[in-house]
Amino acid sequence: MPTALIVGSGPNGLAAALTLAAGGVDVTVLEASDSIGGGTRSGELTLPGLLHDHCSGFHPLAVDTGFSRQFDLAAHGLRWLHPEVQYSHPLDGGRGAAVWTSVDETASQLGADGASYRRMFGPLTERFPGIVEEFLQPLLHLPRHPLALARFGSYSAMPAALLARRWESEEARALFAGVAAHAFRPLGSVMSSAIGVALGTAAHRYGWPVAAGGSASITSAMAARLAEQGSRIETGARVTDHRELGHPDLLMLNTSPSAAADILGSALPPRVARAYRRFRHGPAAFQVAFAVEGGIPWTHEPSRRAGTVHVGGSLAEIADAERRVVRGEMPERPFILVGQQSAAEPGRAKDGIHPVDAYAHVPAGWPGDATETIISQIERFAPGFRDRIRMAVPKSTWQIAAYDPNFVGGDIVTGANTPFQLVFRPRVALDPYSAGIPGVYLCSAATPPGAGAHGMAGWNAARSALLYLDAL
Repeated sequence: MPTALIVGSGPNGLAAALTLAAGGVDVTVLEASDSIGGGTRSGELTLPGLLHDHCSGFHPLAVDTGFSRQFDLAAHGLRWLHPEVQYSHPLDGGRGAAVWTSVDETASQLGADGASYRRMFGPLTERFPGIVEEFLQPLLHLPRHPLALARFGSYSAMPAALLARRWESEEARALFAGVAAHAFRPLGSVMSSAIGVALGTAAHRYGWPVAAGGSASITSAMAARLAEQGSRIETGARVTDHRELGHPDLLMLNTSPSAAADILGSALPPRVARAYRRFRHGPAAFQVAFAVEGGIPWTHEPSRRAGTVHVGGSLAEIADAERRVVRGEMPERPFILVGQQSAAEPGRAKDGIHPVDAYAHVPAGWPGDATETIISQIERFAPGFRDRIRMAVPKSTWQIAAYDPNFVGGDIVTGANTPFQLVFRPRVALDPYSAGIPGVYLCSAATPPGAGAHGMAGWNAARSALLYLDAL
């Protein structure tokens, strides 16, 4: 039986392990930390009994994928729960906009901009399963759904600041700016609409669900399925040199490109080593976990029922903040994502105290403390929020990087979403997962399709590795 070692137990490492094990490979997963899961871990960060997600909290692209269809994780306890409002965007004076699963319901709240919203997201939502299949793999491939992909691509190629101007109202423009800002890119740059169009459409097709019991439930379900298949997971096993690992038939590295270059050393072809060393990381996140009595008192009422709230003000404000962050400047009013998981899973609130996870976009490696800035930004749209905080636990950029070494400098999406890296990540190659060494593959979010707890980078890389085994 062929053997494989997987370095790193984040969702991509575990997805690779499951795929290889199902293909008849003897699999061992090595994890440097004392717990598995990478960005899909959960725990009591503030008060006892109050469950927070350590990184990823909502999973719109994990619900229906090639990986999720191959592996029935529901049989191992994974359940998806949806908030009533998928995401929202408050503005000053109680104004704002929100997204429901229904395109029509969302459009009906946007006034004169509703028809334009419906024309864009209606057809995309209808064809989204085929579109997802196209972009959850390397972008350089022969498409199976060329017409649907062309429509999606025509929107995605545009700068987000330009696409947002198809709408007239400040509310509709800000709504799109907030979801586009997930890319950690200047909104005026080419292809900065891509992530916003994808996540916005996913909200209508699949919603933005949480995993019941926290994102760690994804990890638990994958680990249970692995154990059922006879695979092993070893924690506290830090790998620094591939020569420590013996001679497995396959080596899968769920690491950053630079870490892969360190592990593989002189065995790595020089051209690949150069590409891995030059791989660009993006801006960082600064996280604060809050325990909030009664939840956040947003003046924009739909935001109280939203799973995710985008905090940043108008399109112009968000564009300015994201541009500054990419330049290495800390904005006075940064863009913030606020996760209200208890909107989807009310049981996460205990005795009226709600867990809230907030992330501010900050420059890469920024050494400061953004706690007060985050509180002030939320207070701007939710007066009284400060008085409801029962505990706040910050996590700086360096703490995020220490928590998961793939998050270099606090970059939680494992790589800058530049136009080049959206198409060619982590390097220009027919097989972007191959490290240029027979049987060695990179399977982290630095490879296509990028960030997310969907496991598709690991699934894609493992399928490439199985093809290599079949050819031997």
